[in-house]
Amino acid sequence: MNYRALGHTSLQLSEISFGTWTIGGDWGNTDDIEALRALQAAMDAGVNFFDTADVYGMGHSEELLAKATQGKEHKIHIATKFCRSGDILNPATYSETSIRHYLEGSLRRLKRDYVDIYQIHCPPMFILKDGSVFEVLEKLMDEGKIRYYGVSVETVEEGIYTIEHSNAKALQVIFNLFRQKPIESLFPLAKQKGVGILARLPLASGLLTGKFTPEHRFSENDHRNFNEHGEKFNVGETFAGLGFVKGVELAEQVRWIAENRGNMTRAALRWILDFDAVTCAIPGFRTTAQVEDNLKSLEVPSFSKEEHQRLGEFYRIQVQPWIRGAY
Repeated sequence: MNYRALGHTSLQLSEISFGTWTIGGDWGNTDDIEALRALQAAMDAGVNFFDTADVYGMGHSEELLAKATQGKEHKIHIATKFCRSGDILNPATYSETSIRHYLEGSLRRLKRDYVDIYQIHCPPMFILKDGSVFEVLEKLMDEGKIRYYGVSVETVEEGIYTIEHSNAKALQVIFNLFRQKPIESLFPLAKQKGVGILARLPLASGLLTGKFTPEHRFSENDHRNFNEHGEKFNVGETFAGLGFVKGVELAEQVRWIAENRGNMTRAALRWILDFDAVTCAIPGFRTTAQVEDNLKSLEVPSFSKEEHQRLGEFYRIQVQPWIRGAY
């Protein structure tokens, strides 16, 4: 396993780490026993970081992480998030009283005394500009209840504002072959300011695995069914803002990335790790086999300068015009 510093912090995180939305809920049926096996397989391979949120299965993914990491609390780092179990447009959701309530709930479910990274979960821009939420997080750092704080953002603009107006040490962004916008301005600024980048949705909700056909249908309890067009939350969180059929079509156009890299999954993750501004990619998983396959991305060749240029042009011409929502 390779490790990278989370910006200007003491944390060294595994290049491939994992998000736990998929084992918490909203991705179809889940199997807790298999999820725990997969978490153990990841840790056995050297993974030392997992990302979660209090709304993933209404706390269920945090509870699974507590079981999997019992006795390893000082070796396995956890980031969780808050605010989306409340009204994200209500300033009261970001009051000190509310944040302490959210944090205590997460600590109880995680069975930990502190959280390594506490993240605001995709708040609106006016909350970031108000700034009082950052004052509360600074206080929680001083009290030792969180080591660092960060923001999970929907847009590059939100990310830049966070870096320039807070002491956030982690920025979680949607970044994959279909969402390359952060490369131009956000990544250089993050490197300059010592802010670590956590790349979420690295496989664009599975599109970049190359396993889907346009005829595929997702189960009713899978957000790829009920949020394809942003019906429940930000459209960018599902298929990186692309419609499913268009996404499948675009994935076919980059199937060549798998040449000499095993498969599209490994290639898509390797592409992300080619950017040194990225601390780690955090793909989701539901099975041990998925964990093992994702980790094989560490063994495949990086992309050449020419390949990066080809993929950048593909994004600008073929993908960008089809992305919906602010990003």
